[in-house]
Amino acid sequence: MSHDAHDYWDKQAASFDAEPDHGLRDPVVRAAWRDLLMPLLPPPPARIADVGCGTASLSVLLAEAGYDVHGLDLSAQMLTAARIKLDAAGVHAPLARGDAARPPFAPGSCDVVLERHVLWAIDDQFGALRQWSRLLAPGGTLVLVEGTWGSGAGLDAAQCATLVRRVRRQAEIILLPDPALWGRAIDDQRYVLISYD
Repeated sequence: MSHDAHDYWDKQAASFDAEPDHGLRDPVVRAAWRDLLMPLLPPPPARIADVGCGTASLSVLLAEAGYDVHGLDLSAQMLTAARIKLDAAGVHAPLARGDAARPPFAPGSCDVVLERHVLWAIDDQFGALRQWSRLLAPGGTLVLVEGTWGSGAGLDAAQCATLVRRVRRQAEIILLPDPALWGRAIDDQRYVLISYD
């Protein structure tokens, strides 16, 4: 990630959780994310790498459910906010500073690699997917929450599936139009891609 991108995300940290789906402060939104993710994941205490974890909202949610979550983000300010959030929730999830495209975790050390709104912003998306796949233990699960937004930014579901199938045999798309996930009605494409092989 470039120095400019690092600075950008550092500046976003203070207000990042204001978006309902970022902060998961609204109980309805929080429950919607829990209900979405839990059926897709192996049972706790599976080890989850939350790459590009930001302020660790998903890390907290999963740690509360008993998962062994390890968060990674390049932004020091995001990680500071993440540590405060983990402490406030009374849960433990180790956090590391590093590039989500090149996580510093051992090959085969994770049962799940999870990211939310990260892949679309990576220059070498295929390279990142190869790195993430290497982290997975046999039978591991890749969970990508992505979309294309009204701004024109993002990664189309069909493009994402094509990329994933270059490194893994299987990729399933589930569209996410439910307003409860976002705290409002949406008119763009949002989805989760799950690859179980």
